Amino acid sequence: MVTAIIQARLNSTRLPRKLLLKIKNKNILQHVFTQLSYSKQIEKKIIATTSEKIDDEIEKIAKSLGLICFRGDSHNVLDRYYQCAKSFSVDIIVRISSDAPMIDPQIVDKTIEYYKKNNFDYVSNFYKRTYPIGTEVEVFSFKTLEKCWKFAEKSSEKEHVTSFIYNNPDEFEIGYLQNSENLSNFHWTVDRIEDFEFVKLIIERIDKSPILMNDVLQVLRNEPDLLKINSHIDPFERYKKSIEND
Repeated sequence: MVTAIIQARLNSTRLPRKLLLKIKNKNILQHVFTQLSYSKQIEKKIIATTSEKIDDEIEKIAKSLGLICFRGDSHNVLDRYYQCAKSFSVDIIVRISSDAPMIDPQIVDKTIEYYKKNNFDYVSNFYKRTYPIGTEVEVFSFKTLEKCWKFAEKSSEKEHVTSFIYNNPDEFEIGYLQNSENLSNFHWTVDRIEDFEFVKLIIERIDKSPILMNDVLQVLRNEPDLLKINSHIDPFERYKKSIEND
């Protein structure tokens, strides 16, 4: 069974409680769920949050959406993912971040299909980036996740779940999906308040569901000045910091 595990927490250092920020009467986590509900390949969705008191609210949202909520380690996200997948006997894992309210279900499905048709341990659409930041999808087997869980030692590998794979490419069969045009300079994850303001304006301008990558690009072609809102934000800030802390 293909299962999306959506990692979510409210204790973000850069923008605390960001997942509760609302656009069109829905919070960010609800937008992620809505987008993924259009996937034809995902068969089950699980919210993986922390056991911290602050994330009781995440569990409430999950229940309101009819989703399973797993609670685990707040710092070791790799362990949280592993224990979650093990608890629910997940076979094929689709890793989704909760700060991507415009995740494109068609890109999600393409990535899953590419994984299914080939003999890869791991497939993503950003191993070699051509897609916008905020459309990231990772697909891998439980066996691959277990290998990461057993052998990852660096703190960054435990925080970012699949970093052990990038750091040890000879140990895995890695596949990656590439877009026909390099759009990796675009950024629509919600890391800071400027990102939220940018994403909010985009979503308010698109009166359809699901929102696809090309819908966002069309808005930006019509109003390129919107890009200035969060152009100064480094979307890789957290990852770089975790590498420095290793």
